Amino acid sequence: MAIIQATDQNFSQEIANGVVLVDFWATWCGPCKMIAPVLEELDAEIGNNVKIVKVDVDNNQATAAEYQIMSIPSLLLFVDGELKAKTAGFQPKEALIDFIDSNK
Repeated sequence: MAIIQATDQNFSQEIANGVVLVDFWATWCGPCKMIAPVLEELDAEIGNNVKIVKVDVDNNQATAAEYQIMSIPSLLLFVDGELKAKTAGFQPKEALIDFIDSNK
């Protein structure tokens, strides 16, 4: 499954079903650029079980404010639309897999 770019308008639809990992990021953020290829690898490995959604905080400020995103990258895990867990900062792939598995 491909990584989806969500907006304020479609965010609630994108997280409504299944296990969804949301990456709040910005184009100017160094750690966000570092985590992008990790998310691509994750999508290739577990994309059939976990949907990955990215939200640009500069262009989607309402969603970022709703979830009180104070630092980026922030990664939120949703299950059927319900927020289950939140973490911030760069994470290696193994740590993200553990984060997903322990919170879904």
